[in-house]
Amino acid sequence: MKRIAFYGGTFDPVHCGHLTIAKRLVELFDLDKFIFVPAFHAPHKPDTKPTSAFHRYSMLCLATADEPKISATDVELETGEKRYSIDTLSQLKLENAGNDIYFVMGADSWSDITTWRDWERLLMLTNHIVVSRPGYELATEHVTENVRERIIDIRGGKNVHDGKFETSIYFTDAVWMDISATAIREDVGEDDVLDRTDDVPPEVAKYIEKYELYR
Repeated sequence: MKRIAFYGGTFDPVHCGHLTIAKRLVELFDLDKFIFVPAFHAPHKPDTKPTSAFHRYSMLCLATADEPKISATDVELETGEKRYSIDTLSQLKLENAGNDIYFVMGADSWSDITTWRDWERLLMLTNHIVVSRPGYELATEHVTENVRERIIDIRGGKNVHDGKFETSIYFTDAVWMDISATAIREDVGEDDVLDRTDDVPPEVAKYIEKYELYR
């Protein structure tokens, strides 16, 4: 049985914060695989229009090319239309039957989780990892008691341990990087993206420059 984590999002663009989360969680949860799942268009963000799926997936492939345990999948891009997380996660669980599956989300997604389609069933489907910033307060009042009792808080350097339920929700603040994809997109319109290699992997910066993204 392998431990596999899937991290969904727009990744517009993928940045060093995303990669640091992947590397840290691979260590913390002893993961065999960490897979980025770029969304075609997040259904819960109807007013935003991301960069083309092809470009976002290509940048993820470039950023993870030298990482043996980290990769990207185009599972949400194949249909060419919006897709809900519950459908994607159900498919990924079926395709990886017999393995220990984790679904990764940020603190912002956790705070909005009750707006997602079939959110309670989603949280019951697999293990989940909620990545927060150190000192950031994660609320739990918005979820049900059944969900709250499955939360395992490993913030502050606490060790990971197995929960008493079939699937658990882990709170971690193991990654501290304040990088915003929105800020990167805005800054690229004003500056040379190659000057932002502290925030964006060099190969991704070159890709953005080559295809004149975010201009």
